[in-house]
Parts: sequence; C-alpha cells; structure tokens
Amino acid sequence: MNARLLLAVVALLLAAAPALAQTKPVAIVGATAWPLTDGADKIENATIVLRDGRIESVQANGPVPADAERIDARAKVVTPSLISAATQLGLVEVLGAQETVDRAVRNSPLGAAFDVQYALNPNSVLLRHVRADGVTRALSFPDGSGNPPFAGQAALLKLGDGPDLLDRAKVAMFVQAGGSFAKEVGGSRSAQWILLRNALDEAKRFRDIGKSGATRDQLLNHLEAEALQPVLDGKMPLAIVAQRESDIRQAVQLGQDYALRVVVIGGAEAWRAASLLAARNVPVILDPTFNLPLHFDEIGARIDSAALLHKAGVRIAFYVPGNTLMLSYNAGTAIRDAAGMAVANGLAYVEALCAITRNPAAIWGQAERYGTLAPGREADLVVWDGDPLEPTTNAVRVFVQGKDVSLATRQDALRDRYRTLPDAR
Repeated sequence: MNARLLLAVVALLLAAAPALAQTKPVAIVGATAWPLTDGADKIENATIVLRDGRIESVQANGPVPADAERIDARAKVVTPSLISAATQLGLVEVLGAQETVDRAVRNSPLGAAFDVQYALNPNSVLLRHVRADGVTRALSFPDGSGNPPFAGQAALLKLGDGPDLLDRAKVAMFVQAGGSFAKEVGGSRSAQWILLRNALDEAKRFRDIGKSGATRDQLLNHLEAEALQPVLDGKMPLAIVAQRESDIRQAVQLGQDYALRVVVIGGAEAWRAASLLAARNVPVILDPTFNLPLHFDEIGARIDSAALLHKAGVRIAFYVPGNTLMLSYNAGTAIRDAAGMAVANGLAYVEALCAITRNPAAIWGQAERYGTLAPGREADLVVWDGDPLEPTTNAVRVFVQGKDVSLATRQDALRDRYRTLPDAR
C-alpha cells in the first residue's frame, strides 16, 4: 500500500470513528409501558432498553445490560413520545410581532411551491415548552399563500437539543377548502375545487410534455407545476383543510379521481362521512374537543366525533387549533387534554394514546421510524409521573433518538430568576 492510499484509509477511519463509537445503553426499569404496537396491551414492570439511539427491547421483567445506565421508573408510565399532527411550531413566535410570523405569504406568486422549511426557527422558546410536555415530533404547516386554494408544503420537526429542527421537508401539500376560505378565490367554494382540479390537470400535462411544451394559457407557473409532481406521484399526501361534509366528500372524490393520498384536516362534520372515509382509507386529523361551531361549515360538530370516526374504521389523529393559538402555544398540553376529552366521550383509552403517537407517525409516512415502542424504532419516548392523559401529570424524562433531553423552559428560568426578590427596604 503506497503512502497516499494509506493516508486516505486512515482519514476514512477517523471520519467514521464517531459513527462507530458505541453509546452507553439506557435501561428504564419497573415502568408501566404502552408499546402501542399491533395487538400489544400495556406491559407492567417493563424493562425498556435503548441502545445507539434506538429501542432494543421492551419486555416485562426484562434483563438489564451490565453496562447500561439504569433509570428507575417504578410507579411511572412510559409511552412513545407525543406527536403533534398539525402545528405551526417554529413558524410563529409572537403573533403581535409580524417579523416572527412566517406561517403564510400574501401577494406572492407562491402557492403550492411555498415551503415552510426555510423559515423554521430552532431557537423558538415555544419548542422547549412543548418538549417539556412530552412532544418530540410535530408537523408544521403553512396557513395561506398567494395562489389559493393551495397553502403550501409542510415540514416535520424533531424537537431534540441543538439547531437541527427539521426532520423531514416536503411532507405534505396543504390545501384550504370551505366557506371561510372562499373569499380568497372570488367568493365561492365551487371555485376552490375547480381551481384545484385545474392545477392538478396542468401539473400532469407539465410532467408529460415538460417545460418547453407548456401551453401559454396555463394558470400554473413552472414552480407550482413542479411542486405538485410528488402529489401526483403519490409520494406526498394532499392535506385538505375542510370542515363541511360536502367539502369532505369532494376531497375524497378528488383523491379517487386523481389517485392521490388525501388527508382531511379539521373535519368537524367528518363523522357524517365516516363510512366513506374508512372505505377510501382517508385519515382525519381533528380536534376532539370541538363541538361549538364558529362558522356555518361546522354546524354538525359534535363532541364524540373521534369515537364515531374510529368506530367506523377511520384512522384519526389529534390537533387543537384554539383559533390558531394552540398551534404554537401550549401545543403539548392541548393534545393531551384533547385525547383525555376523547376518552371521556367514548374513545377507547389506547386509541386516544395512538391518536397522539402512532397514528400521526403513520399518517405522515414515518411509522417505520417512530410512534411506537417497538424494537428497531428510533428511541423517542417519555417517562411520565402518572397518567399522560391527566392534566396534572408531568413528563419527568424525555428521550429523542435515545438522548435524554433537557426539560428546562423559559418559564423555569424566569421562576428561578425571580424566586427570591431583593429586599425592597
């Protein structure tokens, strides 16, 4: 081996050394664990072993590796970490300060091509707060664009330590449908569906004939047409924000006509189309606490909609808009409260847990990575000091990809700073 080749080999080995280094395993022992895998019930006195960022094993009275860090979780509950299925975390900091709000664009040619990934703020103080509530993954979605009915492309977040907030970009294409958005397209919801279908048709022609052969009278520019290609190819779901039954049925039909993966967001009246949604395998991300209509599109809202949808066979996940406030503020406690409310109104407890863990991971295409306590999955999990669906319960340890992350928040820092005030005399 000549000197130059030897140096190259040494350099490669040095570069690979951090990746090859084995981290110390962690064993969480004595817990009540909810794996949320197919057919699995809760496991009492569980031992959960984490190694190299992944879950190695979950067993009742399982063995503890000799070299493992041992965490005593007796009288505690362990679940997969929570996933907020639809938020605007990282895009909104202070609603009253416009320079901190990046969730939408106006007076812009961007519609389907609007991609929120470039605006995500890993230093947002809201992220630490939601992580302390047990959320380690979240979808952050756009809230409007210059080319309606498209709102733009959403991104998945990873709420670990450090600046790497983006987990996956271009996870879903968002569309806004219904009466409250109709003014953006001239006043009628019918125009929303016509424009959406036309956009998909133009994007198909763009794919077939290429940029050079595009007709001059098309409404889409090349950025918009290119952005829709993953939707047409089935690689990116079309997330349609809709509340009224008629719009939900239009969304399902659109998916059938164009062979698209459709996700319904909101779905106040989705229970009325539950059998259709189940038959077409269309999931619904809903607010199970919502039963007081704010608009005529939501007249049919009811408090037991989550239970009705699940009974019909619809995959459900939870979010809580709170008039957009809860999409950024208190997003963790909001979905826990929502899951508890769903249980109080007829949804099985384990299904409520799935709606804030396993189901959103599956809806956004990450079921093989996280969302359950299954061997081989990324070690995203939470140790709770009680029932995670009880408002008074706290997360005492949170792991992101096997790393025990800080639960300190800005509120903690303010408490510590002002706990003891100087004598005013």
